[in-house]
Amino acid sequence: MGFFSRKKDKGAGSNRIIIGLGNPGMKYEGTRHNIGFEVVEAIADRINADWKDKGRSTIADGRWRGRKLLLAAPQTYMNRSGLAVDELLRRNRVDPQNILVVVDDIHLDTGVIRIRQKGGTGGHNGLDDIIDWLDSDDFPRMRIGVGNDFGQGRQAEYVLEQFSSEERTLIDPAIESARDAALTFVTDGIVTAMNRFNG
Repeated sequence: MGFFSRKKDKGAGSNRIIIGLGNPGMKYEGTRHNIGFEVVEAIADRINADWKDKGRSTIADGRWRGRKLLLAAPQTYMNRSGLAVDELLRRNRVDPQNILVVVDDIHLDTGVIRIRQKGGTGGHNGLDDIIDWLDSDDFPRMRIGVGNDFGQGRQAEYVLEQFSSEERTLIDPAIESARDAALTFVTDGIVTAMNRFNG
């Protein structure tokens, strides 16, 4: 997979930004907390976009059905995601309502997708930091369930573990659905994406 390949920056703008949250580095690849990265990589593969470093994110410019979009994977680590998201919005002059933030969610069953126009954090540190930086919770987000099969005090350890092979049978199709939901958001907006893909 070519997620961390480096390409020359072509300096294109975008109308929508899809932001997958996660932690950078090989040790975090395939973990529950990094499902946002997997979704934006799946979108990049679908639209044949190349990744490159820019500022505090790894990004990929592309087009889908006539609409420009930017894919981004913040490289600030999950708990500082807001720093990178704020930079992306300022640099690309995009309103918060035109971004879609993709995150893991321990409150949803594994593979279940929930899309919302705005809302709270659900205890997710990445969303919490974004809301702090933007001083608003008014931005679209897509949560993908990773389950909660962990004991008391083991939440941090659980989300930093890799999916089991059994979980992968649910997660891999969910990533494909999340990819399609994000592309629907690009072309048709958040309400249509919610109506089609909330499960």
